Amino acid sequence: MKLKRRRKLVTYLNILDQPVRFNPFVFSRTFLLWALLGLIGGIIAGVYWIVLEFLTHQLAFFGGWHVIPVMAISGLLAGLIIHFIGDPGEIHLIVNNIRFNKGKLDPKNNPSMVLSSLLCVASGGSLGPEAPLVQVTGSTGTWIGKLFRLKGEELRSLSIAGMASGFTALFGAPLGGSLFSLEILHHKHAVEYYKAIIPAFVASCFSYLVFALIIHLGLGPIWDLSAYEYSGIFDFGYAVIFAIIGAAFGWAFIFCTKFFKSLFENRPIPIYIKTLIGGILLGVIAFYFPLTRYFGHHEINELLSGDFSLTLLFAILVFKIIAISITVTSGWRGGFIIPLFFVGATLGIIIHQIFPAVNLTLAIVSCMAAINACVTRTPMSTTILLATLTGFGHFIPILFASLTGYFLAPRIPFIGSQMEKEESVPASTT
Repeated sequence: MKLKRRRKLVTYLNILDQPVRFNPFVFSRTFLLWALLGLIGGIIAGVYWIVLEFLTHQLAFFGGWHVIPVMAISGLLAGLIIHFIGDPGEIHLIVNNIRFNKGKLDPKNNPSMVLSSLLCVASGGSLGPEAPLVQVTGSTGTWIGKLFRLKGEELRSLSIAGMASGFTALFGAPLGGSLFSLEILHHKHAVEYYKAIIPAFVASCFSYLVFALIIHLGLGPIWDLSAYEYSGIFDFGYAVIFAIIGAAFGWAFIFCTKFFKSLFENRPIPIYIKTLIGGILLGVIAFYFPLTRYFGHHEINELLSGDFSLTLLFAILVFKIIAISITVTSGWRGGFIIPLFFVGATLGIIIHQIFPAVNLTLAIVSCMAAINACVTRTPMSTTILLATLTGFGHFIPILFASLTGYFLAPRIPFIGSQMEKEESVPASTT
């Protein structure tokens, strides 16, 4: 055999010894895993939302003074579920597990979280379904990761992608949901797990697609704000001023929550007694101020379309903050992002009524962004979420307001587990 043929034969044999690669693209098998997680997350979110809407409509039948026993009984049942089935924990536990437990979220308490949060949210508690969805879909990501024997950063990224899929399904903002799942875990001024952004983004897109198919969700804003027209560079100054006011009310919410937390933890009482007391208090507030009932998804539109006096708006603002604080500290389950948006919207309308020359839309969006960024320390995702949810097309004023709220946030975070590991203290609340 000639030398040239021998060389060709050796070359062919060497090629055969190498693994054959048919894919010349970035696309890989892990993409299918992220997509699968997104599909499952979308299904979970869709089913949860359908059940939540059904229960909400059933319990909304009770009005007037009946709202007090309804919310008291719902609180008692939710507390009994947590007591007997297991305590699903709060958002600070999710953050701790992602950061310090190798990204593992335990799914064993998901039944308790789902059942208790459905009762709490549907009966009219001032917490939304975003936190339960984030926990359930995040732990689903952990379960799938273990099923495929993933470890280390791959497992952590899948858990974060699961969190993003649950958050995105509710808000309809894949990029905002992806960034939120990273920002909520951050420390100091950094997004720590930036490597998970692509898995989170892929899972979010597929989750949103499935969720939209299940509940027939369309594209577009869910809160009807009037059109905003840019009037000059001073609009950025107004956005910062409104954000300062919003951040001040963010501090008020944090102190109010700490006050009620000290009351509920003054004596060691069973969780179902705390949720019962919380239900009674929330029912009384909802009886006198019906707009403070529920987490604000539909109520924000009622607030925007209604004609409320300044006195009533102030009362709604104050008692909504109190209602969220009671809901958070009395053991009721849910998330406080949309309720904080409701507080921001109320504050923006109050500012507009006091100063009619102020642009209403700019005031509302700036206050919503600042108060949420101040409490959750998520300025990037807050900006994108609000742009999506309100249809506010001018991105920069929201970003100015979000950053203002973020940098005016308390040094010790509201979500205590967001602190550095060496500086961490027991989480104060959420």
